[in-house]
Amino acid sequence: MQSVDVVVIGAGFAGLVAARELGQAGLNVLTLEARDRIGGRTWTDHRLGHDLEIGANWVHWVQPHIWAEMTRYQRGIVRSPQSEEMYWRGSDGSQRCGTLAEFMALIDEGQQQLIDDVRTAIPRGSAPTEGEIRQLDRLSVQDRFDTLNLSQEARDANESVWVGHLNAPLHQVGISSALRWVAATGGHWQLMHEASATYRIVDGMGGLTTLIAADVPGEIRLNTTVTSVTQTETGALVETTDGEQIQARKVVNTLPVNASAGIHFTPELPDVWLRQHAETVASQGTKVWMRVEGHIPRFSGYATQHDPFSVLKAEFYCTDAEGKDYTILVGFGGDHSRVDLEDLASIQDAVDRVRPGLTITEVAAHDWMTDPLALTTWMTHRPGQLTRDLTELQQPQGAVHFATTDNANLWGGFIDGAIESGLRESHRVLEELRPH
Repeated sequence: MQSVDVVVIGAGFAGLVAARELGQAGLNVLTLEARDRIGGRTWTDHRLGHDLEIGANWVHWVQPHIWAEMTRYQRGIVRSPQSEEMYWRGSDGSQRCGTLAEFMALIDEGQQQLIDDVRTAIPRGSAPTEGEIRQLDRLSVQDRFDTLNLSQEARDANESVWVGHLNAPLHQVGISSALRWVAATGGHWQLMHEASATYRIVDGMGGLTTLIAADVPGEIRLNTTVTSVTQTETGALVETTDGEQIQARKVVNTLPVNASAGIHFTPELPDVWLRQHAETVASQGTKVWMRVEGHIPRFSGYATQHDPFSVLKAEFYCTDAEGKDYTILVGFGGDHSRVDLEDLASIQDAVDRVRPGLTITEVAAHDWMTDPLALTTWMTHRPGQLTRDLTELQQPQGAVHFATTDNANLWGGFIDGAIESGLRESHRVLEELRPH
């Protein structure tokens, strides 16, 4: 039987950072990853003739943990193209087309009203459960929108913007998810929008995770699924699907809340994990890349929160081996079950509702909601979950520690949050294992 100081379950950002910190501190660390790749819910893959982020995509310098990693590994950023045209729905449901300035003027009042109390709700972004949010957390984003006196045109546009951010039906997402991210940008919704949908890493997420993995002193074992973690007097016994048993003094589990039942824990997971797993977090949407004939004007389109795609953007200009020009779009919707990735005609119909006149020829996506190692996209809370559960989700249980963007403070749901959690738990493990 192999014996190590720490087993890290999962080689996404949280797991890789935790394994690096623990290994470089002199501990014997083994990282077990069920997938055939590192990265977790980040995944840079070459599809549609271009490197695409199938999972998490954008970063920003207001996100301190990811920015520190990019600085450490000398990774730059590139800006997504600015839209030349904007599409949205008029109050009568008709298609509208205008400039970026016109669209921003349309949503400005609603965006501000939605988060206007952010500085009293969450005074410090790094402490998302402190402040008036404790009284507000019972509300959904939809509850807040329903109190705003907006025209139908402004309402549809504002709601679609937030479906793009929250990746879920708005009546199922707590207002806390919107407020905590705006609090992380000092209370400025414009900066929060920029931070979550504008800049991507040169050479992709895959390039950065490869560099972090190269700095992990211990083994990263792919295609290795953990089935059980049993705590013992000296730590924990970890068992994999092939029957291998590994004795560890500590375990760092990085599975997201929705997928936490994929491993049998003895004793069972803390009540807070069982409860939130049973409820699930709110995120349940989709992200789809699409190839469109020709080089079309750069655009962003917004439908309604009830459409299969609420948000559609033109991201990349490409030319194939036959010399044919094409554009790659990315679409976001709040309900993954409304988008059939195998049915090109239904994808075409979904695009037509946002930006008519385009011809979709190919699609690339991954349904994270049916991926047993994820069962979610990026984490957003249901009403009440943030203030009720976050502090408890961060607590170790004996030899088992939990590092995931789902239990981060500052940018929960983002890559930054995953890194924060990996740093937090590696520090805790080191403190407990160091001789005193």
